[in-house]
Amino acid sequence: MINGVNSINPLNNVQNLRKTESTASVADTGDTISLSPEAEKMAEMYYMDKIAQETPDVRADRIAEIKEKIKDPNYLSDSVIKSAADNFLSAIGI
Repeated sequence: MINGVNSINPLNNVQNLRKTESTASVADTGDTISLSPEAEKMAEMYYMDKIAQETPDVRADRIAEIKEKIKDPNYLSDSVIKSAADNFLSAIGI
């Protein structure tokens, strides 16, 4: 048994202090995630690489169709060649 000094119980002070510390409230701000620009770019590159690996390199149906068109001597005219060149240049951004 601990007797208080001058009618002050030292255990009450410690118990009150612990109650105050344990019930201190902390504001809930929620969790957030932020990515660096480098991480975002790497994620985009990973996604593009995955799509490229899943995409077939050759479309056999289109190749067969074009081979048949080329066999026709009237197909390769100046307008067809110009149209193909324009489509190619616009595809690469020129």
